[in-house]
Amino acid sequence: MSEVSGRLLVSLEGGVKRITFNNPARRNSVDFETMRRLTEAIKESAEDETRVIVLTGAGDSFCAGADLQSSLPSASDRDVSTDLREVVNPGVLAMRGMPKPIIARVHGHAAGIGCNYALAADIIVASEQAFFSQAFVKIGLMPDGGGTYFLPRLVGYNKSFELMALGDPIPAQQAFEIGMINRVVPAAELDATVNALAERLANAPAIALAKIKAGLGASLQSDLASALEFEAEGQGICIRSADFKEGVAAFLQKRKAVFTGK
Repeated sequence: MSEVSGRLLVSLEGGVKRITFNNPARRNSVDFETMRRLTEAIKESAEDETRVIVLTGAGDSFCAGADLQSSLPSASDRDVSTDLREVVNPGVLAMRGMPKPIIARVHGHAAGIGCNYALAADIIVASEQAFFSQAFVKIGLMPDGGGTYFLPRLVGYNKSFELMALGDPIPAQQAFEIGMINRVVPAAELDATVNALAERLANAPAIALAKIKAGLGASLQSDLASALEFEAEGQGICIRSADFKEGVAAFLQKRKAVFTGK
């Protein structure tokens, strides 16, 4: 299955949903319509045959942020707070709330909301040519799209303030070294690395992955006792699944497990 919808490309094959920002002439900057369609694509992925999402950009960039030509000239005449609540925030919440893993495949620029879309993913894999930037301050704005939530949890308060207050881009290797992203690979190896990860996740036990993602998300807002209770409830669901039975059988029979997500 594939779909072309303006500045967003969506395809699904073998359980891997690929969602691609498609505005390469402007480094895949996004307008409000693209943001709305992204939210729809994420929500659809929670219900269809998707097992894992790969979020990426066409051409030489991941996403250079909001399309200033289409979004900001009328900003003074808009209720931007409402735009964020109704257009941007639902997409970020959908990414973190859906039970299926998301891989951000980052090449070139990931700036502004593009950077924060990447941070909303579960795994971030970048090429050596990638750059990450909380560029909002460059035009007199504060970060949105969850940047003030995601970044300090990854790199701490002081580094987050530096990155946001200065707005300078940092290369992928530095982002990796401070714990902002998962992996950095040569550009020639980016697709192979992402595809291998996507295949592994697509073939992993879906119920267990959903509980891992939900448990980690809940732990950011809870204490140890609450986390232990979540684990107890979630493990009870996992152990009653067909995937658990298959995993044990495969282990005992010394073969590769074939998980069905049931």
